[in-house]
Amino acid sequence: MPKTLMCDPKLLQMDLAGRVYIVTGANSGAGLATSEQLARQGAHVVGACRRVDAGNEAFARFSHLRGSAEIMKLDLASLASVRQFAEEFLAARDRLDGLVNNAGLVTNEGRSKDGFEIQFGTNHLGHFLLTELLLDTLKASAPSRIVCLSSVVHAGRGNQPVTIDFDDIHYDRRPYSAMGAYAQSKLANLLHAKELARRLQDTDVTAYSVHPGWIRSNFGADIMPGPIRSLMNLALRPFAGLLGIMGPYEGAQTTLHCLLDHDAPKQNGAYFSQNSILYPKREHRPGGWPMASPNPKAHDAQMARKLYDVSLELVSTVSQ
Repeated sequence: MPKTLMCDPKLLQMDLAGRVYIVTGANSGAGLATSEQLARQGAHVVGACRRVDAGNEAFARFSHLRGSAEIMKLDLASLASVRQFAEEFLAARDRLDGLVNNAGLVTNEGRSKDGFEIQFGTNHLGHFLLTELLLDTLKASAPSRIVCLSSVVHAGRGNQPVTIDFDDIHYDRRPYSAMGAYAQSKLANLLHAKELARRLQDTDVTAYSVHPGWIRSNFGADIMPGPIRSLMNLALRPFAGLLGIMGPYEGAQTTLHCLLDHDAPKQNGAYFSQNSILYPKREHRPGGWPMASPNPKAHDAQMARKLYDVSLELVSTVSQ
């Protein structure tokens, strides 16, 4: 079984006093672990969460840490909520050292509040607009970093590499596949980071895509009935280490590496992955910081540019 990649301990002792980070989906899992570590090192962390009460309850354990933290309302399935969050953040702060586009969902068929396929709309378009609205502040705060959480699922399903169907992004005509839609959104996250890196050259703002590893959480609960999920969790728990399933702290390591490592900017736009199961052969392989995706579409600069243009058009069609 490949060894879990861990941050250089020196990175986790850096003084981050005065720095400001936004982490979406910060109330649980790797998002919470990332937020806690940044606050432990003295940073101010803004947890951008759909469920504010859950976020406040989770962040209550940060009270003894060197840094500070707050929860702000953000529903990535609503572009109006994204704009409201950005407006309130920018009214309160003029600095942003790191944006962690961490939140995500895998769910059954549905639509975002703006009518987009729910997973593409939430996982990609919500984060795309958020990043656009915060870019000026990221540039003014440079050197700064953007981390987009993708997934190893971006690579392939069955014997086919994942792609983005620009003719039917929202599954208006093709049969809906929850995992197919999720995989499309995760490829979009990777390509978003790649195109950001290209567009932000010479600004000292760098971008990365990340597969954090398989983390113990309730992620994917919507597509798996509760009794089955509970039974699987119980049955698999003794084998978690062998299967590469890790805790939230270990799952935060790749994000923290991209945020803090001094050499990461040399890999601007790259994909960083924990050990995982990769297409096309379903077998455990070592990850890499960074590593080359096995999906040829992940290296398609033309597709990355088209995705950016299409995304900009889609978010612009929603009234402000």
